[in-house]
Amino acid sequence: MAVSANRLELLQIADAVAREKSIDREIVIAAMADAIQKAARARYGQETNIRVDINSRTGEIKLQRLLEVVHDVDDPSTQIYLELARDKNPDAEPGDFIAEQLPPMEFGRIAAQSAKQVIVQKVREAERDKQYEEYRDRVGEIVNGTVKRVEYGNVIVDLGKGEGIIRRDEQIPREIFSYGDRVRAYVYDVRREQRGPQIFLSRTHPQFMAKLFTMEVPEIYDGIIEIRAVARDPGSRAKIAVISRDSSIDPVGACVGMRGSRVQAVVGELQGEKIDIIPWSPDAASFLVNALQPAEVAKVVLDEDAERIEVVVPDDQLSLAIGRRGQNVRLASQLTGWDIDILTEQEESERRQKEFVERSALFMDALNVDEMVGQLLASEGFSSVEEVAYVDTDEVSAIEGFDEDTASEIQTRAREYLDQREAELDARRRELGVSDDLREIDGLTTPMLVALGEDDVKSLEDFAGCAADDLVGWTERKDGETKRFTGALSAFDVSRADAEAMVMQARIKAGWISADAVEETETAEDEQA
Repeated sequence: MAVSANRLELLQIADAVAREKSIDREIVIAAMADAIQKAARARYGQETNIRVDINSRTGEIKLQRLLEVVHDVDDPSTQIYLELARDKNPDAEPGDFIAEQLPPMEFGRIAAQSAKQVIVQKVREAERDKQYEEYRDRVGEIVNGTVKRVEYGNVIVDLGKGEGIIRRDEQIPREIFSYGDRVRAYVYDVRREQRGPQIFLSRTHPQFMAKLFTMEVPEIYDGIIEIRAVARDPGSRAKIAVISRDSSIDPVGACVGMRGSRVQAVVGELQGEKIDIIPWSPDAASFLVNALQPAEVAKVVLDEDAERIEVVVPDDQLSLAIGRRGQNVRLASQLTGWDIDILTEQEESERRQKEFVERSALFMDALNVDEMVGQLLASEGFSSVEEVAYVDTDEVSAIEGFDEDTASEIQTRAREYLDQREAELDARRRELGVSDDLREIDGLTTPMLVALGEDDVKSLEDFAGCAADDLVGWTERKDGETKRFTGALSAFDVSRADAEAMVMQARIKAGWISADAVEETETAEDEQA
């Protein structure tokens, strides 16, 4: 093969390769130029700076050697004296390059094989880049393909312009694939790797079901109905929360379809997975009641700080609310994002009775009153001695059977008890070695200081070095289960914002940061918000 080969044939080859591989024609021509450049260097020397230009319109090939213009030549194959360069170009300056035309050359068998490898490599790289760019933009979509092979439980899918892989843990349980089967899957990740782009597919991803509903329900595709949350136990059961932007359209009915046709199409694709379609609500309690269907809920108690929700159900509904192996409550928790505790009405009644007895005993012991007075205070909603001591006297005297003198005496005893307990706790604080400086932090009480001392936080610097998590605790969610870790002040009613504010006070008092810097940061955050 000669460099002066038929120009038209060269362009025809480039066009054919570009069409077959679905890549840009200019990339193929550039690969050919690289191949010719490599062959020319093998002939003229690897150190030679050779440039090859192929005219993409005419197919004409220019083979040139580039020489750098210098005052003193060290390497004649890559450099040229300034005087000689100016004979060729009067405007040449040191650092410029002079191009010398090289004659056409013949390709030997080895050179032709080497050139072919360069072209194949460049075309393959371009093909991989195009494939990566195409499928990177399709993350979050459903693709159709044909099963090419099954390797160690992983399914390799031919997507036409690439290959995707459905790993064993991304397949619906008990699902079996054979060569040639048509398969539909969700693209959840595309990675650029040495062996080419890796397209990861899933049939268990929650969004796979959401996308199937988008394909089956025109109202979702048009944006009239929105899917707010999805939770799946692949191959077994799923819950999907929907809301309608049009009050005249029932979101649940639209997703179910006439005689269940729409939801059945999705169920069929998911190997019979049972699907609960739930109306989404901005009210967390209402949404959770819906999410626990088909179980009936008698009462809901929310703890927004801990993102926990307590649900009371009739005794005969407990197993239905929990579901087989906890499936129903687990899916409801995933759907709502709340941790759920389920109690029967009997369990709640027993717990309330226990709390009532404990509060009554607390008042009897702290205030030195008989059982009847302790029970009266507990039944009126008082939960701590502090509440009794510092509420308005009229609230205590309003209790049936109490007068102003009785109320005044009870509050006096409550304050004396608190003073005595404060003295005992302060002594314990000093015994633990907790610094007096910490008493100046707004929000820290003596019981909190004792708790900090027991957690080995004893100085202003110790407290300033704490994070909010160290004080109020934190939660970690893994595999659909939430684990709660306690902090030094978890037993007290301290929010995360309160903890952060107290730590910031300590850092200012310790001289770690200035109050002005904190104020500037808060102002900037407010403006940004």
